[in-house]
Amino acid sequence: MTTRSTSLLPRLALAAISLALLLPTAADAQTSPAPLTGSAEAGATKTAVCAACHGVDGNSVNPEWPSLAGQNAAYIREQLTMFIARKRVNDLMYPMVSELSPQDVADIAAYYASLTPTGLEADPSYWKAGEAIYKAGDTKRGIPACEACHSPVGSGNPANGYPSVRAQHSVYTAAQLQAYANGTRYQDASDPENVKHYQSRNGVMMSTIAGRLTAEDIRDLASYMQGLR
Repeated sequence: MTTRSTSLLPRLALAAISLALLLPTAADAQTSPAPLTGSAEAGATKTAVCAACHGVDGNSVNPEWPSLAGQNAAYIREQLTMFIARKRVNDLMYPMVSELSPQDVADIAAYYASLTPTGLEADPSYWKAGEAIYKAGDTKRGIPACEACHSPVGSGNPANGYPSVRAQHSVYTAAQLQAYANGTRYQDASDPENVKHYQSRNGVMMSTIAGRLTAEDIRDLASYMQGLR
């Protein structure tokens, strides 16, 4: 079943207040890359090798690898920069991106942002429970509504570095939420035992929230987001 989302302003306002309390300080935030202008046309020629995992149109067919079509450029640039700097450690990604220049990163990000996600279906057994958390959170457990940052339709918020989560493989989303909860999403390759959440713009906030989710919550949320349009 395809899932769609609506929102009420009061609910968003409360969620935004909750999130503000979780935001890292400016001293902890990663310095943003130089504001280069990316070219989607140039990026199209630089992503030929990426298609093997992320799909020829940015829509991955392997649930363990993320779809990048429609992902906002700011988030892709941040993550590629972290892969290159070995602050987000991934043995498969690093050889693919280690030689990219800042302009390459900007072009690739612009290209994927210009593509359209094809959309996926949510698991009918779980998406309703996921919808409840996504829209309203759980105040008793200090979990804000996901839509406050990722938008009611899962399109994210580029200005604040919040990624699009709509039509993403539930397997991949669940793995990332678990990594946030475990504190292993971001690590320094030069010091793997020292997990530094501040290396990601919103890493502290996401690790805090994910750490309050149960395994069932993660499963349900991942299913709901997979079906978002």
